[in-house]
Amino acid sequence: TPLCTFHTISSWCNSHLRKAGTQIENIEEDFRDGLKLMLLLEVISGERLAKPERGKMRVHKISNVNKALDFIASKGVKLVSIGAEEIVDGNAKMTLGMIWTIILRFAIQDISVEETSAKEGLLLWCQRKTAPYKNVNIQNFHISWKDGLGFCALIHRHRPELIDYGKLRKDDPMTNLNTAFDVAEKYLDIPKMLDAEDIVGTARPDEKAIMTYVSSFYHAFSGAQKAETAANRICKVLAVNQENEQLMEDYEKLASDLLEWIRRTIPWLENRMPENTMQAMQQKLEDFRDYRRLHKPPKVQEKCQLEINFNTLQTKLRLSNRPAFMPSEGKMVSDINNAWGNLEGAEKGYEEWLLNEIRRLERLDHLAEKFRQKAAIHEAWTEGKEDMLQKRDYETASLSEIKALLKKHEAFESDLAAHQDRVEQIAAIAQELNELDYYDSPSVNARCQRICDQWDALGALTQKRSEALQRTEKLLETIDQLYLEFAKRAAPFNNWMEGAMEDLQDTFIVHTIEEIQGLSAAHEQFKATLPEADKERLAILGIHNEIAKIVQTYHVNIAGTNPYTTINPQEINAKWDKVRQLVPQRDQALIEEHARQQNNERLRRQFANQANVIGPWIQTKMEVSSTLTLPLPSSFSPLQHIRVGWEQLLTTIARTINEIENQILTRDAKGISQEQLNEFRASFNHFDRKRTGIMDPEDFKTCLISMGYNLGENEFSRIMSIVDPNRMGLVTFQAFIDFMSRETADTDTADQVMASFKVLAGDKNYILADELRRELPPDQAEYCIARMAPYTGPDGVPGALDYMSFSTALYGESDL
Repeated sequence: TPLCTFHTISSWCNSHLRKAGTQIENIEEDFRDGLKLMLLLEVISGERLAKPERGKMRVHKISNVNKALDFIASKGVKLVSIGAEEIVDGNAKMTLGMIWTIILRFAIQDISVEETSAKEGLLLWCQRKTAPYKNVNIQNFHISWKDGLGFCALIHRHRPELIDYGKLRKDDPMTNLNTAFDVAEKYLDIPKMLDAEDIVGTARPDEKAIMTYVSSFYHAFSGAQKAETAANRICKVLAVNQENEQLMEDYEKLASDLLEWIRRTIPWLENRMPENTMQAMQQKLEDFRDYRRLHKPPKVQEKCQLEINFNTLQTKLRLSNRPAFMPSEGKMVSDINNAWGNLEGAEKGYEEWLLNEIRRLERLDHLAEKFRQKAAIHEAWTEGKEDMLQKRDYETASLSEIKALLKKHEAFESDLAAHQDRVEQIAAIAQELNELDYYDSPSVNARCQRICDQWDALGALTQKRSEALQRTEKLLETIDQLYLEFAKRAAPFNNWMEGAMEDLQDTFIVHTIEEIQGLSAAHEQFKATLPEADKERLAILGIHNEIAKIVQTYHVNIAGTNPYTTINPQEINAKWDKVRQLVPQRDQALIEEHARQQNNERLRRQFANQANVIGPWIQTKMEVSSTLTLPLPSSFSPLQHIRVGWEQLLTTIARTINEIENQILTRDAKGISQEQLNEFRASFNHFDRKRTGIMDPEDFKTCLISMGYNLGENEFSRIMSIVDPNRMGLVTFQAFIDFMSRETADTDTADQVMASFKVLAGDKNYILADELRRELPPDQAEYCIARMAPYTGPDGVPGALDYMSFSTALYGESDL
């Protein structure tokens, strides 16, 4: 054993024995008879041992040492391999081991700092006390003390007037160690247990010697422990307040951000101003789907988290005896829920409106294209007709030419009548575009008006020319019936073919299988008329062939053209071939559309089947998590039902988890065991006779009596004012748990915090900023300094702070 240890332990023993008026010279010899050993134990324990034997014989010495060892063992110390005989025989190793055991038990074991004890507690005490000193880093009980600054720091922290710490140097350990040892012996009554040369001259100072010496500092400054305890209590209370204030700030910010997002989003959802183009409306629909898929889900989670944070904060405030948190005006949970309800209401019809607008634009685009096609066909037909009708060619024509002109005009009138239907269709489409609020209606109306005006003009000109020709007809005698017949039959047939080509090329938009089936049926009916039409074509061509035969037979000079019509067999055949080509193309288009509609029908059925599966599953999970149900409007689509159900399920689960976490928070914060919490739950459930999660006052009273409470009317009224402050006539499980935990746990109060500040202030009615900075961690010291009002009492000094009103504010309605 190092010589340092002998010296240290001897000095430690003498520091206590001198209180009884004696001391030892040689640790190996002076404890052999057991008398000074028993006296040492009496001094350090404050208890009386059994009466010692005063004889000088070996048996008397062994008896005395055994009495000492028995006393040590009675204090819970296990003495391994230490016997009275070895002590009586002067065994140095055994004697030092015994004294070290005594030091550990009576000088070190009872040291407790922040729930650590003995060696760890002593080390933590040293670390905390020397933390403000930048050149000191205590990590152990050997090399951390070699430069002597650790000993000087302990003395300066408690008695700053004894050492000028600013003049000490880390590279002068001898001066530092001797300064500490001399000051400790002279002013703190701590003997020199260590030798500076021994510490500096060894690579690793003896741990037991350092611990023994440092423990003397701990006990010398034990009076300061009261201030440390007070500081710990204040730190604990301030930490609770700081955490709660942060939670309040977080809630306010989260609520503000969420309300601002709702405020910005609702006008967008309420905007029902349609766009003019399909592309623009499709972009609106895509923006809305992005909102549903990307933007809203995080806000649903934020809203749920906001409620969880609010409930958790209120639980923490209840547990720390703080007043309930009242958010800023307009930021209550109910305000958030109301705003969210407005958001849901605005969202409710937006998608349906978008889809209806897109369908409207589809219809409008289709109608507008149909209008343009029919108008273009009609305008092409009318081109030059006015000039033709205004010709006065009949005035110089021959008789045969006049008759030809008359017949030609009759054919034109037939053609004109056939075009009447197209003009009416053009006007009807223009009217429908107006009724559907087509954005380009002015140009449509102008074009339609031009067509109608021109049609009226053609009618008037036709009537005028007809009358002129009829007047001339009286002067004419002959006409070629074959040409006339050809013209009469070719014109309607040509018009029929043009109409057929137009119908076969007409675009179509359908949404169901039934609609495409209707189009297919109409097309089949049309194809059934083709044989008869072909007969008519052959008949018309036959007329022309008969004319050619007559011309060939009789060598008639007709200048190669029919005077009654511009239609020729080549045009008829060409248009007929075009009709025949368009028929199979129409067949293919109808087949492809039919297949697409069948695929859509399959997808709709597949969606319905999957929705019918996931919908009940969500409903089942919601019933398990919570009895809360939110009926959805019947006008929502199946997809909307599933989405809203899923969001409700996630929110309900999160709320349930938060309720459980708050119960755990209550249990842990109040020091309630799991068994106690289970007992409280069982008692509540037993007297919750209606199984609603709420007890009425009579059931609550019966429950308290069953738990051993002797209740009079006044006492029960007092308890009810605690568990039912709003006089609702009911007791929730949370209120029951809060009451029971308050009955079984100890919490800090404003008076306790005030008393702790009074300790730090040295019993003054005020405290100084320097005192706060010396006793509290930096952030909490500045927290108090920033919030404490100046002290205005008569005994105050400049810079004095009022800790009393501050302590009260911590537990009252504070806006800290």
